[in-house]
Amino acid sequence: MKQFNIGIVGTGSIVHTYAKCIQELENARLVALYTKSEGRKESAKKEFGVPVFSTMDEFLQNDIDLVCVCNESGRHGEAIKAAARAGKHVLSEKPLETTPEKIDEIISICTSQNVKLGCTLQNRCSPDYELVVEAVNSGKLGKLVMGNAHINWYRSESYYADSDWKGTIAFDGGAAFINQGIHTIDLLLYLMGPVASVFGKVKTLVHDIEGEDVGAGLLNFQNGAIGTITAGTALYPGYPERIEIYGEKGSILMEGGRIIAWNVKDTPVPKLASDENGGSGAADPTAIGHQNHKKVIADMIAAIQNDRPPMVDGAEARKAVAVITAIYDSSQREALVFL
Repeated sequence: MKQFNIGIVGTGSIVHTYAKCIQELENARLVALYTKSEGRKESAKKEFGVPVFSTMDEFLQNDIDLVCVCNESGRHGEAIKAAARAGKHVLSEKPLETTPEKIDEIISICTSQNVKLGCTLQNRCSPDYELVVEAVNSGKLGKLVMGNAHINWYRSESYYADSDWKGTIAFDGGAAFINQGIHTIDLLLYLMGPVASVFGKVKTLVHDIEGEDVGAGLLNFQNGAIGTITAGTALYPGYPERIEIYGEKGSILMEGGRIIAWNVKDTPVPKLASDENGGSGAADPTAIGHQNHKKVIADMIAAIQNDRPPMVDGAEARKAVAVITAIYDSSQREALVFL
């Protein structure tokens, strides 16, 4: 069995999740880390037991098959492009970048360098969610009429105060929608299809940040359905993320990665696998399990081995960012924005 050498960009909290996944995968091993912080090098070396580099060139000179990009959102692009130009396949944390235009540039460079590009939107791997996808794709719900996503979460003031990038426009791209909300928004779009237009409003009402801590969007889907998105990090105490899918033949509701209501005509409730789901980050970003991340990394390795697209490629990862930035644009202009 070929061992895939994996290097990770970043040493923040999410890296522990990746390291644990890699350790549990038989055909993967962590071989190097990159951090821009000289002060983090020694502690990270002791913590993860691999060489740690503070220049990207030194990091990329290692024998690495796959680079996992886990640094600040607004620095994903530069890391992805550097890795691609070095001939390394790339799996990036969400979002790939903070604007669709930056993502287009990333996709172009990865394509020209003939490297695979994947994005970690691991909630697609939830067993209960896969049942919803099957119900929609097989026509069990009939014509879709409405799809809603609610990410009504809470983050303490220290969550932002202790970080030099979270909630900033330059490195987070915003806040509640593009950081916390993007996973659930991705799930909604994967079920409901492309968006034709949005009308949105975002505000910063509680936290001392540049990005939004509350917001809402009204969506018009290309298939004629409508939908809503609400998101926030000022909604104490924080409630599990929720998806509502309504079709002419019934409806399915999910909360915290679990199906909580299944009312579909002529289709009994399927056997649920809720115990396998990874939990919700409604109030604590570290409360999310690692099993779905492991599925994403395993899929990325298989995509490289079998020369196929990964579970979420660049074009798929772009969709949620395009809708989120359209909501931001709509809020600023106080106008309907067409995608």
